[in-house]
Amino acid sequence: MKIICIARNYVEHAKELNNTIPKSPVFFIKPDTALLQKERDFYIPEFSSDIHYEVEIVLKISKAGKYIQPEFAYKYFDQISVGIDFTARDLQSELKKNGYPWEIAKGFDGAAVVGNFLDKNEFDLSNLNFKLLKNGETVQQGNTSLMIHDFSKIIAESSKYFTLKTGDLIMTGTPAGVGPVSAGDILTGFIEDQKIFEVSIK
Repeated sequence: MKIICIARNYVEHAKELNNTIPKSPVFFIKPDTALLQKERDFYIPEFSSDIHYEVEIVLKISKAGKYIQPEFAYKYFDQISVGIDFTARDLQSELKKNGYPWEIAKGFDGAAVVGNFLDKNEFDLSNLNFKLLKNGETVQQGNTSLMIHDFSKIIAESSKYFTLKTGDLIMTGTPAGVGPVSAGDILTGFIEDQKIFEVSIK
């Protein structure tokens, strides 16, 4: 199982980090060891003092595919969730400054929170609300209508480079509002009004 992630897929988030708006999806991958196991707490790693949350809609691939055409992409996933792409922002910034790859700032153990999965057919995927609460206060909220690249394009483009396999996860990008976590915080993710996950920061 691999976790394919999309960077800079919401205009306002790209702007808040002073990044350019990409014409095509920007990919990076988290290893399977990045997945935080259900009901586990997230422990701030010793190598970072600036861990940020980034809430994202997550797709679960339901069958293998390669060179998938956009019009058939909907056949390759049947469940959705919401999760967090944890980022060691200080480490990422230092690596970027030196022109180095920054996978370790995104792919460390526990850096991917994924909530419970729901049937995609229960929702309008082109107009899907999601949000993240920190200690009961909304810190991020997004709607899939604001994505630069929609689910179909993401699946089609990613399948050019990576064979998609059953069980693979795709994190589809974060809206504006990313920010730091501290020990004692509680993060709660929602799709529409449904609570999908809750994770404690240690």
